[in-house]
Amino acid sequence: MPITVGHDTSKTRKTITVGGQSVAYYSIPAAEAAGLGDFSKLPAALKVVLENMLRFEDGKTVTTDDIKAFSEWAANGGKANRELAYRPARVLMQDFTGVPAVVDLAAMRDGITALGGDPQKINPLNPVDLVIDHSVMIDEFGNPRAFQMNVDREYERNMERYTFLKWGQKAFNNFRVVPPGTGICHQVNLEYLAQTVWTDTDQNGEEVAYPDTLVGTDSHTTMVNGAAVLGWGVGGIEAEAAMLGQPISMLIPEVVGFKLTGAMMEGTTGTDLVLKVVEMLRAKGVVGKFVEFYGPGLDHLPLADRATIANMAPEYGATCGFFPIDDETLRYLTNTGRDKARIALVEAYAKENGMWRTPDYDPVYTDTLELDMGTIVPAISGPKRPQDYTTLDKASRAFFDVVAEYRGEDEGAAANDMAAEGPAPDALIDPRKSVKVKGEDYELRDGSVVIASITSCTNTSNPYVMIGAGLVARKARALGLNRKPWVKTSLAPGSQVVSAYLEAAGLQEDLDAIGFNLVGYGCTTCIGNSGPIQKELSEAIAEGDLVATSVLSGNRNFEGRISPDVRANYLASPPLVVAYALAGDMNVDLTTDPIGQDKDGNNVYLKDIWPTTKEVAELVEETVTREAFQSKYADVFKGDDKWQGVETTDAGTYDWPPTSTYVQNPPYFQNMSKDPGTISNIEGARVLALLGDMITTDHISPAGSFKDSTPAGQYLVERQVPAREFNSYGSRRGNHEVMMRGTFANIRIKNEMLDGVEGGYTKGPDGQQTSIFEAAMAYQDQGIPLVIFGGEQYGAGSSRDWAAKGTALLGVKAVVAESFERIHRSNLVGMGVIPFEFTGGDTRKSLGLTGDETVDIHGLDTIKPQEVVKCTITMADGSTKEIDLKCRIDTAIEIEYIEHGGVLHYVLRNLAAA
Repeated sequence: MPITVGHDTSKTRKTITVGGQSVAYYSIPAAEAAGLGDFSKLPAALKVVLENMLRFEDGKTVTTDDIKAFSEWAANGGKANRELAYRPARVLMQDFTGVPAVVDLAAMRDGITALGGDPQKINPLNPVDLVIDHSVMIDEFGNPRAFQMNVDREYERNMERYTFLKWGQKAFNNFRVVPPGTGICHQVNLEYLAQTVWTDTDQNGEEVAYPDTLVGTDSHTTMVNGAAVLGWGVGGIEAEAAMLGQPISMLIPEVVGFKLTGAMMEGTTGTDLVLKVVEMLRAKGVVGKFVEFYGPGLDHLPLADRATIANMAPEYGATCGFFPIDDETLRYLTNTGRDKARIALVEAYAKENGMWRTPDYDPVYTDTLELDMGTIVPAISGPKRPQDYTTLDKASRAFFDVVAEYRGEDEGAAANDMAAEGPAPDALIDPRKSVKVKGEDYELRDGSVVIASITSCTNTSNPYVMIGAGLVARKARALGLNRKPWVKTSLAPGSQVVSAYLEAAGLQEDLDAIGFNLVGYGCTTCIGNSGPIQKELSEAIAEGDLVATSVLSGNRNFEGRISPDVRANYLASPPLVVAYALAGDMNVDLTTDPIGQDKDGNNVYLKDIWPTTKEVAELVEETVTREAFQSKYADVFKGDDKWQGVETTDAGTYDWPPTSTYVQNPPYFQNMSKDPGTISNIEGARVLALLGDMITTDHISPAGSFKDSTPAGQYLVERQVPAREFNSYGSRRGNHEVMMRGTFANIRIKNEMLDGVEGGYTKGPDGQQTSIFEAAMAYQDQGIPLVIFGGEQYGAGSSRDWAAKGTALLGVKAVVAESFERIHRSNLVGMGVIPFEFTGGDTRKSLGLTGDETVDIHGLDTIKPQEVVKCTITMADGSTKEIDLKCRIDTAIEIEYIEHGGVLHYVLRNLAAA
């Protein structure tokens, strides 16, 4: 479908010729020559946004003043408070977030029909790719049958969802589906979909070149910034608006420059580097900002390592972590099988439009920080936040402290008291426990590693760490080492290319030998699809209330995410995941303790099985080939026989099966009026939850498994769904009835209204403890609005739109927190829920909130972006406190979204009116 660009201006529209082919483009140097400003010192990441303004300038949604603001940004040291209407080139989805997005589109077709409009107007205007990667679970592992058995089980569980997605592929224009078993969306995007410079025809039939940009319904969309493709995660709500032609409203961001110098030392990996970067940038504070990496260190940093760093932008809090185009970008595009004419265009375009990283590249940044990569050492992060960085030599001692803290007032308190007096660590009282496993000849104790998983796009996209893991397995196998019998091991690559080069190197056989058999191509453990551990192990952990651990090569380790049996989760490089599987215990110091014994009973240490940088590099050079990428991606949309056998209808609107427990017509657009409403003040609201710091979207809307005793489980049981068929919250996101019941239902969430209780509980209108869902429904029956109070970094983590959808459907009108993470704040607004921030040092604690209060928030009927409003809190004893809250409706268009009841309502009414 032709792209629509702003009016054709001779000021900025130019032509570039590459390999005898001419293509139009919008020139930043030409904009300077036309007197629109000095853009020479802009970071490359902002030049991408500037080009977007040049291309869509129409005097209305994008004006020359918007363009000039970029020059002012540079002149003001990297700051400019200006709202932009930004239009990404395409949208990327995965199935957990994609299913509800397609559900919404299908519901919007019904909604526009009810408003008298044409259902065919509900179609993506921008290309959309949905990759099915979130549904495979590790039911089977550690044997050659694991992959096929997990695939078979995946189709059994998810056929309703896959049938629905295949219908969407037929029903909607510009919508493609990458079938199950292909890979993880971000890795497929990096290795195949992304082009760095995109081309399309405009409304005049002329081909136009422009930077490849996207938004994605997954926070790790940022990974592709490693290939100089500007992209970040948004909620499904915002992505749906973008695909329907609605520009993304954003302020010109601050850009933090991260200067990399030096080179990585022997024995370290890109994972070690990114974990340090996450720690540094979290400490710096980059929420809502772009981070751009520059400096001479980039000359020694492969694109695979850059992608690893870009992938974890959500973990360091940034909107994105961008790497400019340079020779390494071209090398990667070549090696991954991109068209050679496209690669030539990338080089010519980047140099012509000032986006090429030269040796003297040193733009203006809002702020900077620096890291010498020669100082990086092996490390892990955990037990529950990616920024909890720990060098490997201190990991076992740090875990001791984790257990001591968990044990609380008894052994742990004694241990901590003694530590304060300064004895050596081995003189501390050991708070760790152990339990005999039924039917086995071993015990589990605090620190036993029960899950070791090579998983996630973060690291499986990087052949250096994957080959490294294979070499660790090979050396361990040669010495007669094996995984400990209590460790559930798995290998879930992000694309089939990984299997191709592991097999070409002969390393898959070595990985198989110690239990790292292929279990599927998908996210698996990283998103909580780790599958069950052995029943006897689970029982032993529960019996001893043990702090069992997992080690995974992923990007997230939030509480309750990886497995209900595991309390402490650690992020590590794939080679270290293998090492921890061999050691089987987080109490083992991998830098000094033996990880096992060889065939002759001699101690084996990590240094004995760790490959050299040269060994890894030689195998990567030999086995990671252009031909492998071209072969594996040749039929990427075709799928296997199972996918081809999925049958669906050709209907333009969806025939919602009334008995489906996976896909239901959501209530958002039912009985919707043609005209928007007004924003009302919040009167007499009650508190649904009082929450602490770093409440993640996993806490708000968990993705993993759930029990039949939960509200969601009870709903399914009432519909004759056995617990074995529950699947996961993530797979049920097409059914609002399940997801409402799963909101704030994380097993580790703590509502401070209750005394130390874990799980999704609160006080109902009668003051008695009940589930959050049941309390919310009781308040709705009485017509009482609800508010949530939280701490710092509220909504961190995944771009999970259901964290906002569920909040809205429970009847929550406002969320008041000390600070918000970018995506979740936007999602709340997109669902008509107003975010507020405390001001003047107020917090839920300083105000002495207990959750028994009544809340009134005024000034909303005349609200302006980021305005401060009055909030009256009536305490349980009748006394009142009046405080100021900053309204985090950040832009003028967001006020319209709230008036309409959400961004999709806004889009739907506009389409119906047109």
